[in-house]
Amino acid sequence: MMIKRILLLAIFALVASAQAFAQSRWADWPTYERPEPVQLQAAEIARIEAPEARQGAAADADHIYAIVNFAIGKYDRETGERVAAWEGPRGGLIGHLNSCFAEGGQLLCANSNHPEVPMASSVEIFDTETMEHAGTKSLGLMDEGSLTWFDHLGAGWIVGFAHYNDETGEPFKSNAYAGVHTFDKEWRRTGGWRLPPHLIAEMAPQAASGGALGEDGLLYIFGHDKPELYVLAKPDMGPTLLHVATIAVDAEGQAFSFDPEDPRVIWAISRPNGQVRGFRLPEVPLEMEHARRFAK
Repeated sequence: MMIKRILLLAIFALVASAQAFAQSRWADWPTYERPEPVQLQAAEIARIEAPEARQGAAADADHIYAIVNFAIGKYDRETGERVAAWEGPRGGLIGHLNSCFAEGGQLLCANSNHPEVPMASSVEIFDTETMEHAGTKSLGLMDEGSLTWFDHLGAGWIVGFAHYNDETGEPFKSNAYAGVHTFDKEWRRTGGWRLPPHLIAEMAPQAASGGALGEDGLLYIFGHDKPELYVLAKPDMGPTLLHVATIAVDAEGQAFSFDPEDPRVIWAISRPNGQVRGFRLPEVPLEMEHARRFAK
């Protein structure tokens, strides 16, 4: 009996010693501290009056396109004159154009049924010469959320989806579920990332309304209404994008497009003023640990 007691006491002592060692070791373990993003400033270079400038803007070599839910205005880049438009009916099959970009004589646009739920989305295509509707790709109901923007990434797509904290969102998913996903060319999901939690909080109760990959391999996103363009990098580990820079821009969020002639120029909107505005972006340094460029 005495031997058993001694053995038990020895075991208890070893366990207590191991626990104390573990607690001491973990107490001294380094804690991750989120690096602060670089703060930068964009320079405004142009303004075009455009009543359709409510959701976003796109650009090709000769024209600027102002986007509202069910209409797109086409404007001469030099004169600012409105030269053509596509206009759909209110409550029609295309109800909420979120963003577009111009490519090969077409506008490729993200469309959704926002503010309705459940959320459904589609890609809509317009001919930039005639401004007629030229094609569609329905994505249907998607757990990822409401399609707000997309861009090329390799042979596929990088895509932004939104969730909302108000009555326009799903009651069981907050805007924290808004994310960035990758798809192949047939729109089959291949991966993705979550947005940094502090940016989700900044954009609440909304989500990222616009996004595009820059020629520098970084992802640029706008929130819903703040004059800040967030620059994100791909992490070399983990599922969360890295916030490497914030660029102050005199445009209240929404969708934007890079200029096809100058990779450091974007076209965005001032929703309260009904204007498309051009901005020159500063170069963004990439010095943050674990931050990598996207291979566009």
